[in-house]
Amino acid sequence: MSDLFRMGLILMVVGAVATAMLAGTDAVTSGPIAEAKRQELLKALRQVLPEGFDNEPDRDFIVVNDKRLEKQGAPTTIYRGRKGATNLGAAYTVVAPDGYSGDITIMMGVATGGTITSIQVLSHKETPGLGDKIVTTRWPDAFKGKTLNNIKWGVKKDSGDFDQFAGATITPRAIVGAVKRGLEYFVENEKTLFAQAAPVEKVAKEVKP
Repeated sequence: MSDLFRMGLILMVVGAVATAMLAGTDAVTSGPIAEAKRQELLKALRQVLPEGFDNEPDRDFIVVNDKRLEKQGAPTTIYRGRKGATNLGAAYTVVAPDGYSGDITIMMGVATGGTITSIQVLSHKETPGLGDKIVTTRWPDAFKGKTLNNIKWGVKKDSGDFDQFAGATITPRAIVGAVKRGLEYFVENEKTLFAQAAPVEKVAKEVKP
């Protein structure tokens, strides 16, 4: 057996062993990783959905397309919270495309009837010390309990009821606008959102930070 052939055979065996080891590792770790992502999503949903749901909202969802939720009309997942046969509310993301430094992704929860339960900023690129107060302060709490009709939707600089930040009006203005559009979508489509069946393949979606 020539040295060249022997070397090729050794490399082939090493490659096969390495491939088998990687496949085995993936099989062992894929389950825990998927479950960790699911728990991360459930944690986010619990923080914004109305309290008291007893279903699995990460497995009770529909996917919609609407430019009010995402500027390009990309798919948006609507997670539904229910207690028994009673619909409690839904959670979904909205994207504010007009932040000072780009897109701001917000998870919002809305109770049936159209009342916001909570919002959370999932991702942004706003200026530290200015626009990033959307995550470093309790400013998002101002949205709790709001409907389309019980507040003037806008920042105070625009004659609305929401506070803005000194030197950073663009960021809160963008979020107020995005959340309002998301709430309008919910109010207009509430009946159909809860009437549609969940997908046959009930796979939890990942919320990317």
